[in-house]
Amino acid sequence: MDFGLVLQTDPPASAVVDLMRRAERNGFRYGWTFDSAVLWQEPFVIYSRILEHTTDLVVGPMVTNPSTRTWEVTASTFATLNDMYGNRTVCGIGRGDSAMRVVGRRPNTLATLGEAIDTIRDLGEGREALIDGRPVRLPWVREGKLPVWMAAYGPKALALAGRKADGFILQLADPFLTEWMIKAVRTAAADAGRDPDAITICVAAPAYVGDDLAHAREQCRWFGGMVGNHVADLVSRYGEHSSMVPEELTEYIKSRQGYDYSHHGRSGNPDAGFVPDEIVDRFCLLGPAEAHIEKLRALRDLGVDQFAVYAMHDAREAAIDAYGQRVIPALNG
Repeated sequence: MDFGLVLQTDPPASAVVDLMRRAERNGFRYGWTFDSAVLWQEPFVIYSRILEHTTDLVVGPMVTNPSTRTWEVTASTFATLNDMYGNRTVCGIGRGDSAMRVVGRRPNTLATLGEAIDTIRDLGEGREALIDGRPVRLPWVREGKLPVWMAAYGPKALALAGRKADGFILQLADPFLTEWMIKAVRTAAADAGRDPDAITICVAAPAYVGDDLAHAREQCRWFGGMVGNHVADLVSRYGEHSSMVPEELTEYIKSRQGYDYSHHGRSGNPDAGFVPDEIVDRFCLLGPAEAHIEKLRALRDLGVDQFAVYAMHDAREAAIDAYGQRVIPALNG
């Protein structure tokens, strides 16, 4: 199993670079960041520094979207980094949550997202693609490689990931929901004539290593609030008791009142008070290292190829070190 580290690009950027270097020393193979230009610093500038100061770490956004940057700019940025540092990027992409909504825009449609996935990949790997009906190619790209991984929760998005994406990003670590969503992605891939096992499965969630479970829950409760934004979209689209979406995902947002993106992804987020302890325990990895190892083994058995640690809490360095010293060796030893 591969491991990734997910950070917000809070200033100073040097701290983000240092944590990514620490992660690589501890056996992490991927370095991810949020991508929301108003809330945090521009990640692609920081990726260049991360790549310069690491040896093998693969970097990318978790996740970008089709509208913050034009598709040729996104592809060119990835291709430039790959040319400089040797194909060490991955494009995580979704419809857009905080990056879009914080400036009053709606998330992209799935149709737009699907088209963007194909176009960004083709341009980033040196092939011709259509931009507004006009054929475009980046003529300077040589032997570029840009895998595109899609974040999804709902049935239509999961199906799109299966049809189009090189990887699937699931931002929660509940084994029941993980199994359900992986099955949906792989079924869609098979129906589209693709090899279902060729799609990389990445689960991303907060991981807090320690014996004080109550404190860990409070540090990670924000995550249920963040996921709740996407779940609320699903409920509005499919209804409260739709057979298309498991109640194990939707039930907990009944008392959700709204969301202020100024607290997005932060421990102590006041808009996450509706999230019960059960959801924090199911969606996150909490407790001593042994508990993390047990849950990760279960996820690996379901087909998860990478676990990406959201380190938005008060023990980032401790979590990175604990994973490097105990968790990663137990999964890959």
